Amino acid sequence: MNNRDICPLCRNKGELFYKDEFYKCSHCLGIFKNRDKLLGVDDEKNRYQLHSDDISSIGYQKFVSPIINGVLANFDSKSSGLDFGSGSSSIVATLLVRHGYDMKKYDPYFYPEINNLETQYSFITACEVIEHFYNPKKEFLLLKSILQTGGRLYCMTHLYDSNIDFGSWYYKNDPTHVFIYQEETVRYIANYFSFSGFKIDGRLIEFYN
Repeated sequence: MNNRDICPLCRNKGELFYKDEFYKCSHCLGIFKNRDKLLGVDDEKNRYQLHSDDISSIGYQKFVSPIINGVLANFDSKSSGLDFGSGSSSIVATLLVRHGYDMKKYDPYFYPEINNLETQYSFITACEVIEHFYNPKKEFLLLKSILQTGGRLYCMTHLYDSNIDFGSWYYKNDPTHVFIYQEETVRYIANYFSFSGFKIDGRLIEFYN
């Protein structure tokens, strides 16, 4: 049976939202891609390799600065950190290392260091990562389990709201963007996974453990 209309985050039924490509969950309001439209492993990796992730780019450094500034404001360099879904350039980890942090990295394609998922961290960063989750329930369970009490999970993504014309929205055009969040979806995640709270500031989402 093809459960193409079952939300991969909360497992409730979704309604067709955009053409035959995206469904919107009736419960958590997440917008998820039709499973029949998902890329295969090789195509997905090839797509990621096309990303322009030059860590020397001032524009790229500015783009990730909300996460960097969040970590600098709340954790000293003795705190343990994980860059989850680091990508090939690992720009967040690289910039935090420059600030004296001892960062671990994990990426299923570029840094598949499973042992780095077997300890807990003071903070975890996931920059432009959570929209790529084929199974967000599984991934958020993992992230919650490896975050220390009092820790923070920093995510960056572009939230959808009703003021956006989905049909012309650039963010849904990336074929690897398979789960799109709304503010209500973030609230669902905070409640379901028992985070103590959350904050949204533009593209930056902080979950508090």
